[in-house]
Amino acid sequence: MEAYIQVHTTTETKEGARKIAETLIGKRKAACVQIVGPILSTYWWKGKVETAEEWLCLIKSKAAVYDELEKIIKETHSYETPEIIAMPIFAGSVDYLKWLNSEVQIGE
Repeated sequence: MEAYIQVHTTTETKEGARKIAETLIGKRKAACVQIVGPILSTYWWKGKVETAEEWLCLIKSKAAVYDELEKIIKETHSYETPEIIAMPIFAGSVDYLKWLNSEVQIGE
């Protein structure tokens, strides 16, 4: 069975999130990108606590394309150090996973 993942990244703007989503979908490295926001994030950055309004991208993909997906996010993202976190999808509906599998392409 294929290994599937959900990747999270946050962006400063809705437009930035849409650019990442459209690039990943266009290059077939994700089957779906959901954009949620705005959200409020509080975090440590360069020695102090920051709070920012951000947009969350929930990216559904395959583990086999993670390296390519991460590279695309880094090239497209405006942040110096973007959040890029992948979590395994250990179960899902057979039909949804079959669809996800058919939409993501491995290799360039």
